[in-house]
Order: sequence, then C-alpha cells, then structure tokens
Amino acid sequence: MASWGCPHEINGKCARLNELVCNPGMKGCVLAGRYFFLSSDDKNRRLREKQERTGKEEGGEPTD
Repeated sequence: MASWGCPHEINGKCARLNELVCNPGMKGCVLAGRYFFLSSDDKNRRLREKQERTGKEEGGEPTD
C-alpha cells in the first residue's frame, strides 16, 4: 500500500484553508470531488454530482 502527502498540510493543518485541521476531502480541499473516500459519504457528494453531470458511472463508462 502506498501513502501520500498533501502539499497544503503543514503540521496537521491545511495552509490552503485558513489553518483548519487537515481533513482530506472536506469542502474546499483540492481532493474534494476528485477521489472516492471510504470514510464519509458526505465527502463523496461532489464526486457523485460531477459523475451525474458528465453522465458517467463510478467506473468511468458512459451510462447510455
């Protein structure tokens, strides 16, 4: 398993979002709407909305 580090996280806080505690996928996060999160259905809302607009399912295939 691989790990990653957010370039905006400094000492557990988000430098991009007014020094809030870093919570990947939260509103305003650069990861929100781009990735699927297992920890919270609320974080996945933007990704689902984006998929509905583009007409694609989770696998990336058209829904015709």
